[in-house]
This record gives sequence, structure tokens and C-alpha cells, in this order.
Amino acid sequence: MGDIQQFLPIILIFAAMYFLMIRPQQNRVKKEKQFESDLKVGDKIVTKAGIHGRISEIADSTMIIETMAGKLKMEKAAISLELSQKLNADPVIEKK
Repeated sequence: MGDIQQFLPIILIFAAMYFLMIRPQQNRVKKEKQFESDLKVGDKIVTKAGIHGRISEIADSTMIIETMAGKLKMEKAAISLELSQKLNADPVIEKK
């Protein structure tokens, strides 16, 4: 019983690290992969570099987006999940 009590704080620290750091990161990566696979031609997107555009072609790991400056070839991983979801969300109308 005494041996277990010595290792209990270390076990609790590892459990806390898993639930506070590792698991949320795994969920975020899973959500980003799902977002990348759900992208389709015509979607409005924002890249992690801040470039706004619309998807015109999709390949395995790349896509071509149309911007006001022309067409750009980008990696799917360069698309920002949070900013693209905000861009495609319905605007909230405020009442005064």
C-alpha cells in the first residue's frame, strides 16, 4: 500500500496532462482532418497566412483557390479551420 501512495502523485500528474493537454490536441487534429476532407469546390476559405479565396479545383493534398489577384495553388493543410468557419457562418443581425 505504501508503494502505491508514493507513485500516486506521479500517476495523477500524467493523467492530468493527458486530459488537459494531449486529448484536446488530438481532438483538434481530428477536427481539422475532417474539415479538410469536407472541403468542396466553391467553398469560401481563408488560409493560415490570411489569404481569402474560393476553391476552384481540388486534388489529393492540394487545391487551387481563386483570389482577387488570380489563382493560387495551396496545400490543404494551409487552410484555417476557425477563420473559414467564421467566413461561412451566417451573419448575426443585432437588434437595437
